[in-house]
Amino acid sequence: MTLAKGFDVAERILAIDDDYLVLQVIQHSLETVGYQVATAFNGQSGLQQFHESTPHLVLLDVMMPELDGWETCRRIREISTVPIIMLTALESHQDIIKGLKMGADDYLIKPFHPEELQARVEAVLRRMRMPSSTSDTSPLRFGGSNLIIDPINRQVMVHNQAVELTPTEYDLLLFMAKRAGRILPTDIIFDNVWSYDTDASPDSVKWYIWRLRNKIEDDPRDPSYILTERGIGYRFAIL
Repeated sequence: MTLAKGFDVAERILAIDDDYLVLQVIQHSLETVGYQVATAFNGQSGLQQFHESTPHLVLLDVMMPELDGWETCRRIREISTVPIIMLTALESHQDIIKGLKMGADDYLIKPFHPEELQARVEAVLRRMRMPSSTSDTSPLRFGGSNLIIDPINRQVMVHNQAVELTPTEYDLLLFMAKRAGRILPTDIIFDNVWSYDTDASPDSVKWYIWRLRNKIEDDPRDPSYILTERGIGYRFAIL
């Protein structure tokens, strides 16, 4: 068995789902690529397993009897920042956004393909493996340092060339870059970047994203950094 990328010991995954067949698919597909997988059939036993196994990532079903995924997610978030991927047959944007706002890092719609599950797990864990900056003032580097964001000087460099950004453009870019790899709903972006007394609306986010892409992307029509999560918001790519 090969170890999951980036660790000298297998990373631990906790899968919580009341569907035995789904748990079998999860366990087999993730153990095949080197993860250790613990399983639980409901939210209560999942919380107990969480304390016992201290996982690197949690896969969490939404619709479970007694203690559903929403409440289980809330309780985990009270004590831990471990990444959570919600597994759900609920396809509405409202349900997905609800999970993200409650602290989930990603979502996966059922039924899912094992390769997609592996890719989502690896993407979330790759973000967690990234060395954290020593301070909030450390430069953020992406794309092999093709994009550098310098919080001290509020300066952005693209291919070693300074890029002029408005204060709002810069604040938007920094907010997203600090959360690289996470899906960010549009209203979450708006609430954190714009002041409470602004005359703007969440619709402004789309316009500013367009402006940012034209300033930092090699091809704004096929962006590498600022990716669209259709109907939900955006994700800043880990490169």
